[in-house]
Amino acid sequence: MQFVAKTKSFSLAMLMLMSVFVSGCIGIDSTVDPRASLQAYPLSIQEGETVTFDARDSEAVEGVVTGFEWNFGNGQKAETVVGFTSHTYDTFGVYTVTLTVINSQGGEDEISATIVVNGAPVLNLTVPEQVKSGDSAFLDASNSFDPEGKDLTFSWDLDWSTDSDSDGKQRNDIDATTPTVLLPTNSSGKIMGSLIISDGTEAMVTESFTIEVITRSFEVKWVTEELTFTWDEYLEQGSQWEESISPGDRGRIMEYTATLQLEQELGPQDNFTLSLLIENDKYEKTVQTEGGNITANETAKATMDRNGVNPEGKDGIYSADSAEDLLNQLVGQAGARTGQGVWTWTVFAQQADPDPLIEGMIDPDPGNNWDLEVTVIVMSPVLTEITFG
Repeated sequence: MQFVAKTKSFSLAMLMLMSVFVSGCIGIDSTVDPRASLQAYPLSIQEGETVTFDARDSEAVEGVVTGFEWNFGNGQKAETVVGFTSHTYDTFGVYTVTLTVINSQGGEDEISATIVVNGAPVLNLTVPEQVKSGDSAFLDASNSFDPEGKDLTFSWDLDWSTDSDSDGKQRNDIDATTPTVLLPTNSSGKIMGSLIISDGTEAMVTESFTIEVITRSFEVKWVTEELTFTWDEYLEQGSQWEESISPGDRGRIMEYTATLQLEQELGPQDNFTLSLLIENDKYEKTVQTEGGNITANETAKATMDRNGVNPEGKDGIYSADSAEDLLNQLVGQAGARTGQGVWTWTVFAQQADPDPLIEGMIDPDPGNNWDLEVTVIVMSPVLTEITFG
């Protein structure tokens, strides 16, 4: 009986030893892997935007989750003890994000997500720093491009000082949609505006611009010219003639002379009235003909004149937005505008007989022929544009 007991104990020991030996030989692993979970949002972004990653639904299965290893797909990695993080992507492309979840048993599980980063367009804008008033500025954004080859749209707000769409906002107008723009100018100063380019998938780039519009320079020389106006008519007694001229439209009136002369007749000389009205100045002047010496064959005439109407113009170098603007400034200078506007000349036949030679007969000449000559001296500016090197 004693031998049998020893034999049984020996057999149990051998069985346990063989069990341990067999287990080691076949590589049985008791480690339990966790179960990884990953949510990424948003999955599609623009350059410079941030993606949030949430792995808090991951399960340890055995033990507890001890760590999260993040590979963001762009060469950058991170480790966290909580299943929540974020990452910013500065360069366009498609990135595979890989997360490894580790538990306290030494187990690991891996999961991945794909992030699409849209590239921002590249805006290449060429704008002249200065242009002369009246010239057009060429704005060129035709060398702009999208790194992924998408078609671009262009939205120009060509002048922040105006609200061209009348929405109450001055910096959101769309004045042009082409890659290049020819922007006309008409006055000196600064033009400020902006350009927005978009690739159609919410990626936009904005650039503002400033253009200085400078005045033009002119050499001014004043020249004197004599303007002569003549008329001749026939007026019966009690009738009137009227005509208008505008001699001061393009210069400064310096002086004028007007002579009304009647045709020589036998008998009593006729009596006519000459009048001038310059409405802008509220200037009115009237003269009457005076009889001449019949023996000397002088005819009846009336004369009016005026000297020193305006100061003389001064030669020199002047600046203005345009030749037209400068001309208006010079001609319209305060204290030198007298005589501008319409001049209205009137001839009135007050007395145009002689009486008939025989009483009761028809008057052989109920009127008279006359001629009027008006001479106006005008100083006008002659402009020559100059460029300083």
